[in-house]
Amino acid sequence: MGVAGVSKIKLMQSTVLFAGLAEESLAELAATAHFLRLDTDQTLFLKGDPGHQLFIVARGVVRISSTSDDGKETTLNLMHSGQMFGEVAVLDGEDRTANAIAHEPSELLVIERRELLDFLDRNPEAMRRMLVAVCARLRWISEALEDAHFLDLPRRLAKRILLLAKLFGHPHSEGGIRIALQLSQQDLAELLVVTRESVNRQLRQWEADGIMTLRGGYLVVTDIAKLETIF
Repeated sequence: MGVAGVSKIKLMQSTVLFAGLAEESLAELAATAHFLRLDTDQTLFLKGDPGHQLFIVARGVVRISSTSDDGKETTLNLMHSGQMFGEVAVLDGEDRTANAIAHEPSELLVIERRELLDFLDRNPEAMRRMLVAVCARLRWISEALEDAHFLDLPRRLAKRILLLAKLFGHPHSEGGIRIALQLSQQDLAELLVVTRESVNRQLRQWEADGIMTLRGGYLVVTDIAKLETIF
C-alpha cells in the first residue's frame, strides 16, 4: 500500500494508460512495482540519464524541467497525483529528455521498463492506451507552443492559473479559490518562458483589480469569473 492505503492497482487505474483495465490483468504488473518517496527538491533523474522506469504520482508534485548549456533551467510541467511520466524514454529505450525534481514531498509508484514492455506485449488494449497517452503528451506540447506564439502574457498567465486552480484549488475561508501549491513568481515565469518581472507586474495589476491576491504564501483567485474573461 502507498499513501493512505491506496493500492498500486487503484493508482494505476487512475492513469490514462491503465484506466478501465481489470484488476486481474494488472495484478501481476502491480506486484513488480514499488513505491518511492522523495523530499522537496530531491532529484529523481536528470536529462541524459538512462530511462528504465515509468512513474505514477501517488502524492505530491514533481517538476519536469530542462537546463540549457549555460545552466539556465526552465520548468516544462508539474506532474501531480494520478499522472504518469517517463513514458518516452521507457518506450524508445533512449535517455531522459528532461529533469524530474520533487517540488514538494512526494511519493511515486515505480514500474520497471522490462515488466511494462512485457505487459504491453501481452495486452493489446494497454498498448493502444499507451499510444493514446503519448498522443496526449504531443498535443499538450503542441498547445503550449501555440500559446507561446499566439497568446499575450495576460492570457497565457490567466490560462495557467485557471488550470492550477482546477487541479489544486480549494475554497478559501475568506472567499475565492486558494491554489494549494506554493509557486514563486519565478516558477510561473519559467512555466510561461517569460521574465519574473513581467509576471510580477501582471500579478500586481490583477491584485489591484481584485482578481487575485497572495495569502500565507499561496495564490488566491478572488474573482474566477473575471480571470476567465481574460483568457
